[in-house]
This record gives sequence, C-alpha cells and structure tokens, in this order.
Amino acid sequence: LSELEALMERMKRLQEDKEDEEASQEEMATRFEKEKKESLLVISGGICAFPVQFSFDDEIVSTDVSRYIEDPGFGYKDFARRGEDHLPTFRAQDYTWENHGFSLVNRLYSDIGHLLDEKFRMVYNLTYNTMATHEDVDTTTLRRALFNYVHCMYGIRYDDYDYGEVNQLLERSLKVYIKTVTCYPERTTKRMYDSYWRQFKHSEKVHVNLLLMEARMQAELLYALRAITRHLT
Repeated sequence: LSELEALMERMKRLQEDKEDEEASQEEMATRFEKEKKESLLVISGGICAFPVQFSFDDEIVSTDVSRYIEDPGFGYKDFARRGEDHLPTFRAQDYTWENHGFSLVNRLYSDIGHLLDEKFRMVYNLTYNTMATHEDVDTTTLRRALFNYVHCMYGIRYDDYDYGEVNQLLERSLKVYIKTVTCYPERTTKRMYDSYWRQFKHSEKVHVNLLLMEARMQAELLYALRAITRHLT
C-alpha cells in the first residue's frame, strides 16, 4: 500500500474498532503516559531516538536571530527531564479553553477571547473533505490526532481522548516533523516538508502546519491563563 492508502486504512480501522469497543479510562491514561514519554525522545531537526523510515541529511541552518530578541538564549524546553518516572500532566478537564481560558482572557482584554476562539475553531474545522486524490473523506480523526499530539508534547491530557489514535495515525517520522515545526520552527527545512505525506496537496500540508501552530498557541495560553487564575484566586 502507498503511504496515503495505508493511512486511510488505519483511519477506517480505528473507526471500526471504536464502534466495536471503546477503551477504558485506565487504558487511555496509560496510552497518554506512553505517548507523553515518547514525545520527549523525539529530537527536532531530523534526528530521532526511534528508527525512522527516512532521514534528513540537510544541514540545519543556524539562523542568527539574536538581533531580533532581547534574550538570545530564550527558547523551547521540554516540560520534563527525560528518564523521569512521573511526568507532570495538565488535565484539560480541570482547565479548558472553552470553560475557563476564554472567559478570563476576555476579562483581561475585551473581545480578544472571541477573536482567538474563532481562529482556533476555523483552523481546527477547516477541511475540503479530501485526502490527496480521494474525495468525500472525513478527516476529523486525523485533525484531532495532530492537534492533541501537540498538546500531549506539552503535557496536556484530554480524559475523553484515546491516545492510541495518535500512535496509529502519526508515523514516527511525522512526529519528528511535528516537534520541529512546533518547538523549533527555525530548524524546519524544505526537505523535511517535502518528505512527509508526499502524495498530499500543498494546501493540505499547509493546513497541517496551521493546526500545529494553533495547537501550540492554545497550549501556551492554557498554561499562562491557569497561572493567572491561580494568582487571582
């Protein structure tokens, strides 16, 4: 099977399995913890602790951005150290964008919550119902896996989501690309972009990038707004 056909087959199988039997809360929690720990092993720039189907031999261009920022050392850091047994988890049910973050940010800056919420929803729901040459395809499962994997990398867990879907739909090489774009965008190369989902249209792959960046922004907002809420209370 081609990469595209294999992905569509996995999506179909996931839907059938979900209809037959749903995973228990304990199983879903275990799958999240596994996915969260593995995300710490994914190294950006094409180097990965897992065996991957392809490698990026591009030289990562070291862009000097120091003249644009006050703190050149500021950048992404994993939310926990590798090898730790008990990694911190942000339970989305305890502090969600819809129920908590949206109202708080509107209090802090009038109407900005509506603008942000519209942006999140637009990007998340955007679809042509296509996958490369296939039409009338429900891509909800795939879009949700991409969005939730980014939040998983930031330690955010949704109790009602089965993270086994992430592991089945997102290949390890794609996870390397996701972490690079989300955490170290300056290291992303054209070859990395070209090397995943080769049969997909550019518009579909650009949508993936939009999903990743909106998921990252929402994750950062959730941490920041939760801290503000705790301070206020």
